[in-house]
Amino acid sequence: MGFSDRILGKKNVNGGPHIESVAPLLALTGGEVRIAGSGLRPQPWQRPRVQFGDVEGGIVVSSDSFVIARVPAGATSGPVVVAADGHISNAQTVKVAVPIAESLHPVTNPALDAQGNIYATFSGARGQKIPVAIFKIDTNYTMKPFIAEMMNATAIAFDREGLMYVSSRHDGTVYRVAPNGTMTTYAGGMGIATGIAFDRNENLYVGDRSGTIYKIGRDQQMFVFATLEPSVSAYHLAFGPQGDLFVTGPTTSSFDAIYQIDPNGTVRKFYRGLGRPQGLAFDVNGNLYVAASLAGKRGIVKIAPDAKASLEVAGQGLVGLAFAPGRSVILATNDAVHHLAWNIAGLPLLPE
Repeated sequence: MGFSDRILGKKNVNGGPHIESVAPLLALTGGEVRIAGSGLRPQPWQRPRVQFGDVEGGIVVSSDSFVIARVPAGATSGPVVVAADGHISNAQTVKVAVPIAESLHPVTNPALDAQGNIYATFSGARGQKIPVAIFKIDTNYTMKPFIAEMMNATAIAFDREGLMYVSSRHDGTVYRVAPNGTMTTYAGGMGIATGIAFDRNENLYVGDRSGTIYKIGRDQQMFVFATLEPSVSAYHLAFGPQGDLFVTGPTTSSFDAIYQIDPNGTVRKFYRGLGRPQGLAFDVNGNLYVAASLAGKRGIVKIAPDAKASLEVAGQGLVGLAFAPGRSVILATNDAVHHLAWNIAGLPLLPE
């Protein structure tokens, strides 16, 4: 009988450890969760044990009232308990994301087509030529090469007709890709082209990380839409429910901003206080989710419409996310993509 099978009925007795809360309740392997409660510290010179099901997690910090534990490799969604002084606490449930494709190199959000297939990049270092630039992961989570001949594929977006658009930070070009993988140039000459997003009228916006947001009409006419502080890595773009464009662009600061740009190109700071904010997405209620650090803790940060922030998913190396069918989310780290069951409906990227 496994450890988790033995503990579910064994509550804290004789003053043993008791869990009051775990935050966040969603995590990737390697993410850190904070367990708050009482009696969590054993006798002096000892450490508590934190069990994620049958797998023991790493202890980062421990005290009588809280423990910070790292989600171990092999952990799955299920009960988390603290063991101290021969006693085992009550259980709390933590959901752990499942890796679905590895040996990748995403640098921003993954993308999904209308059929639910997932697309992720192997972007590579600047100027690095790699065998496959974009992989397709079907609904059975089988990964296959999709595009080979592209240098530094960066961001992916789909229009209403199902055509893919991909930016290349190598040559400042956005390419249009047919379902069979045939690729043509859509627009070029945009510096270090990184994040891309469509508005509701299918104008395409492209972030040149050196300081410019371009707007490209359906007639492929291009003009400067807004200017921002340059980013050390990339601009990441997403449209909110009211039609404003939201942009992140990590700088050398650990207190970066999310910018909100109205349809006239007027820029304001929507939220400030994130470390290295990257890919972002909205849910149907107008909450914004961004891969970033909040108060030194890395993961997916939720920012409500009133600009209140909270860490919702714990995880290291996160670069982006995309909401998927079935109230779930696809999370991208810098070397893999993961699936997480999450009772949130994403905002359609191109509303009808």
